[in-house]
Amino acid sequence: MANGGPVEHGYPHLDTVRAAITALYKRLSYDTVHTFGTSVAPADVAFCDIDDLHLGAQRVARVMVQHFRLPDARMIVSFRDMEHAAGVELAAGPEYFIELNNRFRTHRRDIGAALAHEVMHVYLHRLGLSFPGTRDNEILTDTATAYLGAGWLLLDAFREDGTSSQKLGYLTPEEFGYVLAKRALAFGEDPAVWFTSPQAYTAYTKGLQLARQDERQPPLTAAGWAGRRRYAKDRRHAQDHGAGGACGGPYTFDAGSTLKVSFPCPTCRQRIRVPVRGRVRARCTLCRSVLDCDT
Repeated sequence: MANGGPVEHGYPHLDTVRAAITALYKRLSYDTVHTFGTSVAPADVAFCDIDDLHLGAQRVARVMVQHFRLPDARMIVSFRDMEHAAGVELAAGPEYFIELNNRFRTHRRDIGAALAHEVMHVYLHRLGLSFPGTRDNEILTDTATAYLGAGWLLLDAFREDGTSSQKLGYLTPEEFGYVLAKRALAFGEDPAVWFTSPQAYTAYTKGLQLARQDERQPPLTAAGWAGRRRYAKDRRHAQDHGAGGACGGPYTFDAGSTLKVSFPCPTCRQRIRVPVRGRVRARCTLCRSVLDCDT
């Protein structure tokens, strides 16, 4: 939790974020991922200063449990002084103990964001889905929270001005924006209308730009002129000198009886391999995206 200190920006964890999206589709399947087509509604996690602190926190925790379909998981929420925003005890269940930073006693609007992250820890624990190392596992948790419909709260908790700052989660604001944009493009749900933080909206628009660039990389037909030119150069090199070597884009060429190109699916980031033979239509077996390509 960045509380008054500097907030990291940019995309330092992008490779791990993309790997986390792929891992979600692999572990959950396309059908299960798409059961999360509707995000947590702002009204469901609204928390007024006049609300009872503990009853309100329990209510919001139940919202997260229901959203992530953990029917037999009971969250017991308490508050104490701690370095991090929150923590959860991952036991066998059915009861899970979540501790929130005492800061949230007076910053109740962000309790939903903190609980979303911690309940996602429980969800992933029950799935048996994790990444090695604390850092990467926390990035997986943030990514899953955002992609499955509750992470817009984490980005909306980001606020920054000339004298103070606040950010929850391990992703940068722009990385949260990127994951939310990937979700928006896949589900047709725009979270921008829910942001109360101007800085969150700015980070989302930056993430959206990068997410749209994923859909404009060669050999996709939506690639721009510069990308297509670079791709043609790399393809000629592969045809003349064999596959391998450095390419100018995210694609690679594979030698064999027929030259093939491998590239990441713009939706789930799983790599797709198709023959190099001009216009082809490829279907991602993981997220079912149908992609028009010019190989």
